[in-house]
Amino acid sequence: MIDPAYVAFDIDGVCADTMGLFLAIARDEYHLEGLRHEDITRYSLEESLGIDREIIAAIITRILDGNHTCPLNPIEGCPRVLTRLGRRQGRLLFVTARPYTGPIIDWMQDFLPLDPASIEVIPTGSSEAKAETLLNRGISYFVDDRLETCFHLSDAGITPVLFKQPWNREKHPFIEVADWKELECLMLDA
Repeated sequence: MIDPAYVAFDIDGVCADTMGLFLAIARDEYHLEGLRHEDITRYSLEESLGIDREIIAAIITRILDGNHTCPLNPIEGCPRVLTRLGRRQGRLLFVTARPYTGPIIDWMQDFLPLDPASIEVIPTGSSEAKAETLLNRGISYFVDDRLETCFHLSDAGITPVLFKQPWNREKHPFIEVADWKELECLMLDA
């Protein structure tokens, strides 16, 4: 069991279906057809999808800035579990490798019916910088979808929980959840 008082969450790939948005923008605005979520078998989009680096950078910038017409959807089950957890704990902490928060805070407040003051988002600018932020906040558990980050967090003394995605299907020693229902079972009484 994970004590919910000591857990924090990544956003992209855990709470937000950012890869779904990436694929929608690639399809609708760059006319790149046939790309599927399952095709993203590496965290590097260039390696997985074979898309030009400049197009990838342009799409990512649009996502970070909120400059897109396709919706950014929450991962299924995320709003319900986070709402329940937020009401129980009185606060939710999100630590992201995003370089700045941009519109992601407003997005989270739109789908979480909680007091906005109870939702804190900390951008670190890199996955490697998450550990220090988490340790400074007294966080013992972190839910992330990037396997390399989980190894880094583990080395720093934080227990990672790997949120299963096609790009993290390598062997690892970490707690793994396939969805928010499994994560909820680890944190909250059913």
